[in-house]
Amino acid sequence: MNFSSLIICKKELQNFFSSATGYIVIGLFLVVTSLFLWVFPGSYNVLKSGYANLDGLFILAPWLYLFLVPAITMRLFAEERQQGTLELLMTYPISKTQLIIGKLLASWLLVIIALLPSIIWYWAVNELAEPVGNIDHGAFWGSFVGLILLAMVYCGIGVFASSLSKNQIVAFVLAVLMSFTLFYGFELIASLITDGSVAYRISSFGINNHYQSISRGVIDSRDLAYFILITLCFILGTRETIKRV
Repeated sequence: MNFSSLIICKKELQNFFSSATGYIVIGLFLVVTSLFLWVFPGSYNVLKSGYANLDGLFILAPWLYLFLVPAITMRLFAEERQQGTLELLMTYPISKTQLIIGKLLASWLLVIIALLPSIIWYWAVNELAEPVGNIDHGAFWGSFVGLILLAMVYCGIGVFASSLSKNQIVAFVLAVLMSFTLFYGFELIASLITDGSVAYRISSFGINNHYQSISRGVIDSRDLAYFILITLCFILGTRETIKRV
């Protein structure tokens, strides 16, 4: 990443917040998450669970991401293609990779902004614990880092999906399908296999396997490498796609 990517990132963030899109997407994510964690009765409700933890957040968030992230990324290249400005961008003194990274970074930062209020919830649960502070801090921060890394991968998928079509709705649907497949698809396949070792190897290709690993509070270099590698694959895929525009 260099200065050109940061300029693209800044421009995209300004576009998000100059319209209602950024506020609506972040607002919906926070409202839905808050309702499940603090209002609606059920297994996700912090006050009804009997335990001082935010496990419900880290179970819910990856599924909400399936719609939050594609809603953010769907316009990044699709809108450029629809308006005919992508060809103009290609004439600027900036490489395709720098352009992609700038757009991906902007969408990733927007998701992180949406996630930041969960730190307030963490403080609230910490104060509600008996005695105060009697919560699994390692599990929270491990899961928090896991959500940030998960957002990075989903943004990579979303940017790639946006580069495939001029239609933002099509880009949204493609991003949802690809994200779901990578997150849970391999586990579904593994559940059909009786050989435990083979099933484990197959499930290890999925995002959820590595997300769950980090959520235990131990950040393994293999999990970090997985998230970075998958994101790089989608950056390269996006670059190849926009080359043909």
